[in-house]
Amino acid sequence: MTKDIPSSRKRLQKRSVDAPTAEDVAIAAGVSTATVSRYLAKPSSVSEKRGMLIRSAIESLGYIPHGAAQALASQHSKTIGVIVPTLDNAIFAEGIQAFQRRLQEKGYTLFIASSDYSVDEELAQAERLITRGVDGLMLVGAEHHPQLFDIIDKKQLPYLYTWSYKPSLDHPCIGFDNYRASARLTEFLLELGHTEFAAIPGITRLNDRTKDRLAGCLNTLQNSGIELGDERVIECRYDLAESRQALRKLLATTPRPTAIVCGNDIIAMGALLECQSIGVKVPEEVSVVGFDDVAMASHIHPSLTTMQVPSRTMGEKAADFLLAKLNHESVTDKLELEAKLVVRETTAAVKKS
Repeated sequence: MTKDIPSSRKRLQKRSVDAPTAEDVAIAAGVSTATVSRYLAKPSSVSEKRGMLIRSAIESLGYIPHGAAQALASQHSKTIGVIVPTLDNAIFAEGIQAFQRRLQEKGYTLFIASSDYSVDEELAQAERLITRGVDGLMLVGAEHHPQLFDIIDKKQLPYLYTWSYKPSLDHPCIGFDNYRASARLTEFLLELGHTEFAAIPGITRLNDRTKDRLAGCLNTLQNSGIELGDERVIECRYDLAESRQALRKLLATTPRPTAIVCGNDIIAMGALLECQSIGVKVPEEVSVVGFDDVAMASHIHPSLTTMQVPSRTMGEKAADFLLAKLNHESVTDKLELEAKLVVRETTAAVKKS
């Protein structure tokens, strides 16, 4: 003689052959499907007791929530977009990794796009991310296509830019003062007694970070009575081969520079490699400085003097900002972090003749 099985359990047994659904979770937990949907969208919206029942049912059934359905129920996709100038630069990778970790702690997924230092490409990438329904955007730098902010405003999308701190602009930002950091680096070289300078800043067009770093260097030198002619400033991409060529040209100028200020560590490493290739001793004959403090900067020989960018903290703070905005919590729109001078082996005082 067989016992009658409750109809709800029969339904659950029948459907267990297929992928479990939210209704299966509701039956197993003894709650309504609407309660399960509320829990999936926002766990704090249900009581702790019901939350425990739902979690237990999800784990026992192996239920995987459907992202699109969750997004429809909560009006959030639980995704964040970030657009970086390039994926080649390790300093961006470090910041984005910290950004992603912080988001993952809160159940968010990260979408990454690259603009290749083009505001038009950044706009196109932003439109794609927004079309996919991202809940927020992290941008790099302060130079963007004007239409980008029109789109963001229409969607009422939380956003911020990073790697630049410009409180005068009407946009939320978390970053550091590139101008001031570069000025400090240049002051350090002046304190070592250098008077013959040259610079390899990177490409300044549509890159406010590069522009500010070059301006910080040139203005600091100017305040000390040192003017750099055009032949002493060579722009190049963040590329080892190009920076090696730029260094060779700079060393051919007269009088030869004793201090080379580079826009980032990749350029500085290229300059260092070229010095070693042509037999110019660093730092005995030429001091070389970089910017960013990528991991390799402390391992090359001689190790690189540079400005340490707070990329990890920047990524974490950027994630905290967007999460707070999405939760309608109060948060400051402007946060300045500090870039620090790291003195290593590629700089030395000028030898007096």
